[in-house]
Amino acid sequence: MIDEWRQRRAMKRIRPGDGRPLPRFRWWQQVSRSLFSLELRGADGRRIVYAVDVRHMGDQDGRVLAQLYLDGRHHATSKVPAAFPVEGGVIEVAASMFGLKRCHYVTQDGGEAQLVPDRASAAGRRARLGRDHPALSRLVGSVSVLLLVLGVVVVALELLDVVGRIPPVVDRYGGFRAPVQPPLWVTVAAGLGAVSASIERGLRLRYHWLLDGAAS
Repeated sequence: MIDEWRQRRAMKRIRPGDGRPLPRFRWWQQVSRSLFSLELRGADGRRIVYAVDVRHMGDQDGRVLAQLYLDGRHHATSKVPAAFPVEGGVIEVAASMFGLKRCHYVTQDGGEAQLVPDRASAAGRRARLGRDHPALSRLVGSVSVLLLVLGVVVVALELLDVVGRIPPVVDRYGGFRAPVQPPLWVTVAAGLGAVSASIERGLRLRYHWLLDGAAS
């Protein structure tokens, strides 16, 4: 959950929407776009639907924006991380280099629920895999974590080797080298695996500052 101070700061970035209709999710937007929705009941009991649309490539100025739609019409926009006030709480949106790491509805009493990904999106397909084939989904998730751990280990070995060659370190400690020096192909493969794993985890809004952060 975004803390109160950051939430208030995020709310100051909100700009009113222009009422344009929500564009349909297209098949070629699997990597470049995230689309999530939330169904609520208004004070009068009427069903209302919010949608959060994020284009990861950014706008013409390179800014990654979260667009909020209400019942299919553009309602508000904000740079990420974003916090949109809605009925009964706030929709919080945060992004990483590999997609969204947060798109949750936080109620006034502190409860939270993840928004539902669009069925046509990559996140929607990943969620469907989790529902239809839970065992396979868990296996994919475990492999992603293992790939990220391997990536962190490779990065740590490289950093250790670099630090051991810094002149002040050499002068004081005589220098040192990493106990294991993986060949280039292992380093490249580990990097590609870590990036793929972070993308897969991003589809499930999973993020860890060390594991996924190292992949970036």
